[in-house]
Amino acid sequence: MYTVEELALTLSQYLPYEQVAQVKRAYYYAEQAHDGQWRKSGEPYVTHPLAVAQILADLRMDCDGLTAALLHDVIEDTGISREALTEQFGGGVASLVDGVSKLTHLEFNSQIEKQAHNFQKMAMAMADDIRVILVKLADRLHNMRTLNSMPAHKKRRIARETLDIYAPIANRLGMYNVRVALESLAFQAYYPMRARMLQRAIHKKYGQRTKDTEKLEDFIRAELAADYIEATISVREKHIYSIYQKMDKKHRSLGEIMDVLGVRVVTDRHDSCYRILGVIHSLFKPIEGRFKDYIAVPKSNGYQSLHTTVLGTNGLPMEVQIRTEEMDLVANNGIAAHWAYKFSGNSAIPSNHDRATKWVKSLLEIQQKAGNAIEFVDNVKSDLFPDEVYIFTPNGKIIELPSGATPVDFAYGVHTEIGNSCISCRINRRLAPLSTQLESGQTVEIITAKNAQPNVAWLSFAITGKARTNIRHYLKGKQRENAISIGYRLLTRSLNAFKTNIEDLTKEQVDQVLNNYQLASMDDLLESIGKGRHVGYLVARQLFPNYDENTLVTPKSFKVNGSEGMLISYAKCCSPIPGDPIVGYVQVDKGIIIHHLNCPNIQDHLSSPERFIRMAWSKDIEEELNISLIVSYVNERGAVAKIASSITDTDYQVSNLDIIERGRISRLRLNITISSRVGLADVMRRIKAVRCVEKVSRETIVGR
Repeated sequence: MYTVEELALTLSQYLPYEQVAQVKRAYYYAEQAHDGQWRKSGEPYVTHPLAVAQILADLRMDCDGLTAALLHDVIEDTGISREALTEQFGGGVASLVDGVSKLTHLEFNSQIEKQAHNFQKMAMAMADDIRVILVKLADRLHNMRTLNSMPAHKKRRIARETLDIYAPIANRLGMYNVRVALESLAFQAYYPMRARMLQRAIHKKYGQRTKDTEKLEDFIRAELAADYIEATISVREKHIYSIYQKMDKKHRSLGEIMDVLGVRVVTDRHDSCYRILGVIHSLFKPIEGRFKDYIAVPKSNGYQSLHTTVLGTNGLPMEVQIRTEEMDLVANNGIAAHWAYKFSGNSAIPSNHDRATKWVKSLLEIQQKAGNAIEFVDNVKSDLFPDEVYIFTPNGKIIELPSGATPVDFAYGVHTEIGNSCISCRINRRLAPLSTQLESGQTVEIITAKNAQPNVAWLSFAITGKARTNIRHYLKGKQRENAISIGYRLLTRSLNAFKTNIEDLTKEQVDQVLNNYQLASMDDLLESIGKGRHVGYLVARQLFPNYDENTLVTPKSFKVNGSEGMLISYAKCCSPIPGDPIVGYVQVDKGIIIHHLNCPNIQDHLSSPERFIRMAWSKDIEEELNISLIVSYVNERGAVAKIASSITDTDYQVSNLDIIERGRISRLRLNITISSRVGLADVMRRIKAVRCVEKVSRETIVGR
């Protein structure tokens, strides 16, 4: 158990006397506020905020951050108001305490919506002041250290949310020591038997290595000293959760996870890192493809180090990390190293603080454009679990992206407008698909066009939060625009039956319908009709409740011109193409689905006749649609090749060819892109002309 005097002693190493005094005053204020309150472990409650402050003091947190840490439960648990804290400790501290208080009761349970909403709250609190999340991480770390006093079901829940949310955030902020501590404690609480068995197995296999590791340290130290290089060497075992993850993800046994040991070499100067790398590679054989230079190209959380994997004296792989003392501080404490630099008077404050702030700002942008909390969390997952690749722009600027990112992610990483107007790309000067997964070191050039727009297909391969949020945001705006346009046409068509149009409606008529449907504007009503939530005919009927049904005029057919956008689609059951007789069915949130007039599936919808629309193809339509042909042919040598080659010199594309029945007379399914019935007749005539073909028919439910 910590005491306030021990905390003051730590603080006196880097804070002036008057600031240490303020922190002590905050402790006595918290002690009085929490008087009579006890933790589940039986200790006075004030021991918890004191321990949280001690964790942050070891990270060299500033005075206001430490004061907030000591008071972080005061608003929530003691009834003391934010105003009272402002009066005692100032607005900055009160704001921090309030930010942490709002996160105190995060309940990450099975209710996905609630979990997502709470994580969204956390991101917003981080955006106001990054110290809020540092206090919360320290709070969580102490709670994990004292988890044994909790009931089993709560232990598992807290451990799960620690692995899912808090450890990844600590990792994203570069706080290695905090992340490892959280992961190890959470692993032991969530999988106690696995943790015990794995720990025993590791100790049995590698536990006798103490003398070997000491010899290894002395050997490397002596070799570096011979080259007049000063360095601190430590050989350590990788932490248990890291080993478990490797075993779990790669489906390997402990014996197959060979690089359990790691060597860290910390030196005083930047150039010494590369000299040490040369010495290490002369002593041990490097493993090809396992060298990473995070000094020249730092990770997105500010981490810098040289990584190389070599074969040790025992023939087992061994990871070596080489870095300076400053890099080691940043690697262990991440964004918290910002305050350590601040107090040391070093002007070269590490850029990881700026990187973290930039990341949090990107969360704000994603949150503002996300439709709901679940979408927000879905979009930031890849940012929370980054395994980075580093891509160059044509000008040599480096863009950091998660592993698996594509040129679309890269385009949005450069600028939102470049992403929105991107049409293709060059990777290392060669044209490549936008779905290509990028690799570190590639140079990517994005080709844009003025009138280009995001494609819904991009969502199947874009992985960064920024790209996915902007694509969805654009498509939602475009979908509303399309829905209003289609809704206008549908309502106009319905009003024509009443011998009027939208422009002739009175304000009273419109207001009455908007009130009935609880909508704010005419655009909202048109959007709702376009999306199929309301039916144009029923809306028109409400506008003219006393109209004589017998005098209604039959509305004109709805013309399909191919430019309606994503709210008009073609039924896959009957695959209608231009020239076919068609009918439209208005489906909620999907808009108009076009069926062949003879499609049996439309019989299922006859219970809602008001949702059917007479449809017709526009004369100038050039829509390309997929259909399937069934070809029966004599199974002779080269028959399939002859059938396929019969249409290779046309403009029609074969997307798939599948043999569905083998025998003397075989059958195959040919999927082909067609733009009209004339084109279909041409293709069928060409296939029928092949000598071995017996019959060609269009595969639809209609023809079965």
